[in-house]
Amino acid sequence: MVQVYNFLASWQLFPEKCTYEKGDRPKSGTYKITSVDEKRDLLVTRNWVALDNTAFTSTLTVTADGLLNDSTGPAPGEQVKVTFTDSISFDIEFFRNGNTVLKVNHEILPNGYLKLTEHNTGDEPYTNTEIYHKQLSVLPYAASVSGALVRPTEEGVIKHKALTAMEEQTNMQLNQIRQQIELLALQAQEIHKRKELSMMIYNARLSFKPNIGQTYFMYEKNDGNHMLSLVSPKEWGAGMPFKKFIAAVKLLADHTWMEIA
Repeated sequence: MVQVYNFLASWQLFPEKCTYEKGDRPKSGTYKITSVDEKRDLLVTRNWVALDNTAFTSTLTVTADGLLNDSTGPAPGEQVKVTFTDSISFDIEFFRNGNTVLKVNHEILPNGYLKLTEHNTGDEPYTNTEIYHKQLSVLPYAASVSGALVRPTEEGVIKHKALTAMEEQTNMQLNQIRQQIELLALQAQEIHKRKELSMMIYNARLSFKPNIGQTYFMYEKNDGNHMLSLVSPKEWGAGMPFKKFIAAVKLLADHTWMEIA
């Protein structure tokens, strides 16, 4: 059970981070995974509260041995298999008549959150994705229907607010860095494009000294070589003496060339 230790916890749902192809986003929820008598059995308990404040709960006991086992209790399939890929990922897969009808992937993300991806391959296929963080005991409702009311503690509320603020700030900073990386990548692509164009032009025939900021026209000659000209294709008209027009270009101050529209 070494690989399961990272998952043994009560996880609290981030409703705003979830995506549902089927069903409505709940108001709140928990997902609890515990081991049973130190065996390979796992008890998975799911509690959630709908937007109309209706509470639901479901409980499933599965054996984490990577083998097909008979499903017990209300389950979407006749058989179930639990497979641990590594210490941060495992699947619960349900089968009916030998075919997979539901697969739930559990993955611990780099930020410590739990991501549940539910793939239903039944009559109406869909994929739902949920994001959880380890519960800090601040839920104002019980973790089970018969459980006692859980009152938020001052320390728990402080931690929860700090966690939320931390996540918002780090996500904002990561988005800023991501945007900067994307901009740098675009700039690098543009410089690489200008370099390739410049190499082509400097290898072309030049019968004059080009001026910075001036627009020129590059053509491919019948022998496959390139030539830079002051005359545009429109000015050549039907009598253009070249194989084809390549591009209108302009010399920049750094002596690279840029294609212009």
